[in-house]
Amino acid sequence: MILLITPCSKVQACAEALGKAMDETVKITSSFSLAMVDVRAQEFSAVVIDQSLVEADPSEADALVQHVGMAIPVYVNFAISGLERVTRELRAALCRRKKESLLARQDAERALRSELKGTITALLLSCEMALDVTHLPSAAEAKVRMIYELAREIRAKLGIAATAG
Repeated sequence: MILLITPCSKVQACAEALGKAMDETVKITSSFSLAMVDVRAQEFSAVVIDQSLVEADPSEADALVQHVGMAIPVYVNFAISGLERVTRELRAALCRRKKESLLARQDAERALRSELKGTITALLLSCEMALDVTHLPSAAEAKVRMIYELAREIRAKLGIAATAG
């Protein structure tokens, strides 16, 4: 969902065109105080803000942007921007956000793999050493073997290269 904040008189036509172009629902509001209620109540993919409102009350604009969550703020001067330009800017901003999210997720996955690699290797080695113990009770051996197999599954799911086993 996209939040459109503008006092512009032609806002309904703009919202309909943006909704159709972005294939998303567009919610309209005319002030920062009303927009603040909206961003606290639901998630938006983007918040399109009329530049004239920002110039009239920059502190309210800053306060709003602090509460938009993962929504990307897009500032537009509706007085001079045509619908095509607004659509292009919104589409570009959403594409940037999508790319940034993908890169952040990939970085988080790499960090998690790196962090877990040593732990999983140590777990596998410990299991192997436990399984090499002579006279290990069969119930204990079965449990250690199960832990070993689970650790191998985790290693495979994380895409960590085999260093043990």
